[in-house]
Amino acid sequence: MAIIPVFIPHAGCPHQCVFCNQKTISGQQTASSRDVEQQLERYLQWIKPCPFNEAAFYGGSFTGLPADLQTELFRPVDKLLAEGVIGSVRLSTRPDYIDAARLELLQAHGVKTVELGVQSLDDNVLAAAERGHQATDVYKAVSLLKQYGFEIGLQLMVGMPGQSFDSVKATVEQVLRLDPSFARIYPLLVIKGTPLEHIYERGEFEPLTLEAAVEQSAYVYSKLTLAGIKVIRVGLQADEELCSEGNIVAGPFHPSFGELVQSFLLYAELTPQLQRLFCQGAGNIVITCPSKLESKLRGLKNNNLRRWQQLAGPVPVNIKARPDAERIMISWRLDDE
Repeated sequence: MAIIPVFIPHAGCPHQCVFCNQKTISGQQTASSRDVEQQLERYLQWIKPCPFNEAAFYGGSFTGLPADLQTELFRPVDKLLAEGVIGSVRLSTRPDYIDAARLELLQAHGVKTVELGVQSLDDNVLAAAERGHQATDVYKAVSLLKQYGFEIGLQLMVGMPGQSFDSVKATVEQVLRLDPSFARIYPLLVIKGTPLEHIYERGEFEPLTLEAAVEQSAYVYSKLTLAGIKVIRVGLQADEELCSEGNIVAGPFHPSFGELVQSFLLYAELTPQLQRLFCQGAGNIVITCPSKLESKLRGLKNNNLRRWQQLAGPVPVNIKARPDAERIMISWRLDDE
C-alpha cells in the first residue's frame, strides 16, 4: 500500500487559526489542478498499481472549496482511479464544511476517508484559537459522515491557548463517544508568521514544555488505543520546510516526538511493577526487551533507566535487549538469595 500525498495549503479554509501557517508547514503555496498533477508525478515513477493505494489531500479544508474547483482538483486523481493505480482517496477538512451535497460529491470521486481538524471539543479553547466553529459542528459532521459510510479520522491537539490538561481529558471522553476510526495527535507549536507568534511575543501565551506535551499526548494516545481507536501519528512530520531555521519560534518540538510518547508510556507501565519489587527487597533487577524496543524503553538519553535507578537506590537496574525476545520481562533475585 502506498499513500500519495497532495498538499493544498489553506485551500478552502475561511479562517486562519491563531496557530496555523499551512504554507510554512506544507511548503506549497497554491491549489490548482496543475499543482496536483505535478505532485502526483513525483510519486508515479515508483508506485505500482494497487487497489490499496490512496491519494491523500492534506493541508487545506478541501470541502470548503467551490464545488467546481473540487472537481478540477479531483480530475488527475480520477484518472489514477480509472487506471487502477489507486483504489481510493482521502482528504482533510473542517467539521463545519460537511453536508450531504459535499459528501455526495466526495463519493462520486472515490473518497473513502475524511479527516476532520477537530483540535479540541472545548468551545472556550476553540474560540481562543479562532477556529470559527463549535464542538456541536464536530458532532454533526461525524454523524453525517457515518451515515454516508466514510472512514473518519480526527486530528487532536494539546497545548492550545486556554487549554488545560483537564480540558484535554474532557475532549478525549467526547472523542471516545464519537468513536472515529483513527486519530492524529499534535502538540501545539508557535510557528513563524502566525497570529500566535505575536501573542507569544507579547507574553500572553506560554507553550507547553516538552515534558508536559509528551505526558498529555501519552494520555490521549493511551485512552484512544485502549478504546480500539488507532492513532496513526503523534507529533508533526519533521520535514525540511517545517524545520528550516526560524520557522519554529517556540513550543515542544522534537523530531522523534512520537517515540518520546511511546517511551513515556513504557515508563508509566513498568514503574509500578518495579516499585513493588523495590519494596519487597528485590535486587539485581534486569528488564529484558525485544531489540526494537530498547531505545524506547531506555528513554531519551537513558532518562527512563536513570529514573528507575534513582527509585531503586542501591539496587542495580539494567536493561538487556535480545533479538529473540517477544515481550518485555522483568527478572530479579531477593537480597537473601
